[in-house]
Amino acid sequence: MDLLFLFEWLDSSILASMSKAYGGVFAVVQMFHLLAMAVMGGMVLVSDLRLLGVVLPSVPSETVCDAAHKWFTIGLIVMIISGIFMSSAVALKLYYNEFFWAKMIGLFVGIVFVYTIRRPLLSYAHDSINPWALKLTAISSLVIWFIVAASGRWIGFS
Repeated sequence: MDLLFLFEWLDSSILASMSKAYGGVFAVVQMFHLLAMAVMGGMVLVSDLRLLGVVLPSVPSETVCDAAHKWFTIGLIVMIISGIFMSSAVALKLYYNEFFWAKMIGLFVGIVFVYTIRRPLLSYAHDSINPWALKLTAISSLVIWFIVAASGRWIGFS
């Protein structure tokens, strides 16, 4: 399915006009985008490193993962909303950027992983789950989100 029409619409939308005309608005939205990414990244690191036993060994992993998941979800929502606004300014350029598509695929995989595999698995008492399953889940999560972050960072270089 070709999504060029969607990017053409976004490029000519009111969002694009605002983001192109008002640099200050764009900068504020970008600040929220970066803040949301920092929150998400921090929550991924804290919860996955806790599952691996690297940080906060005295705090139950259920407590860490539950608290981190709430903030992860808030960060994800803010990141998606601000990302759409920021994308509107350069929608057609992004359409032809392979790193943008790598990021979007990685983001989709990450969201599916978190809400269909990771979260349901971690809803059980962690001491009743095979430790290797917890470690594999944490490593998979770290790899997925590293790919999203790295491909997103490379958008600016391409």
